[in-house]
Order: sequence, then structure tokens, then C-alpha cells
Amino acid sequence: MEKFELEQRIVEMIKTVYDPEIPVNIYDLGLIYRIEVKDDNSVEVDMTLTAPNCPAADFMMEDVRQKIEGIQGIGQVTLNLVFEPEWSQDLMTEEAKLELGLL
Repeated sequence: MEKFELEQRIVEMIKTVYDPEIPVNIYDLGLIYRIEVKDDNSVEVDMTLTAPNCPAADFMMEDVRQKIEGIQGIGQVTLNLVFEPEWSQDLMTEEAKLELGLL
């Protein structure tokens, strides 16, 4: 698989991960800041949380890791939990805002 196809597959898998308190996937919530597939098919992902003290942080990060590692052709997966820039509702997709009644 080419990098672009792997990136698309990664996004598809990340869209199956939900914050247990919010009925929208973490990709559409805007919690994924960066996905980089490297030449050796290792993957680096920068993600954040809706709040720094999110009680589901470990669960969500492990879910993301397992989903990405389950994609055929993926090498090592590195997840970076970042808080800059700080998450805000502006990072959400229009679909997520609509689903949460923010539009």
C-alpha cells in the first residue's frame, strides 16, 4: 500500500474510536492533529484530549494504537499526546458540530 492509501486507512480506523462521553469519533472531534506515515511504514500520530484531565485518555490512546497496528502493512506506531494547540470546538468537523447540536 502507498503512503496515501495507508493514511486513508488510518483515518478510517481512527474514526471508529469514540470518546466515551461524547457520541462523536475522535477524528471528527478534532483530537487528531497529525498523522505521518514514514518511508518504513511506521506511523507517528499527534493527538490531544478535550480536557487535559480526561479520565478516558489511556483507553482512547490504546484504542487508537491497536486500531492502527491492526492495519496490514503498518510498522511501529508512536502516539504523542500533545496539548498545543489547546483543543477547542473550532477543531471539530461540521458533521460533529451538527451531531452535537452546535450548529
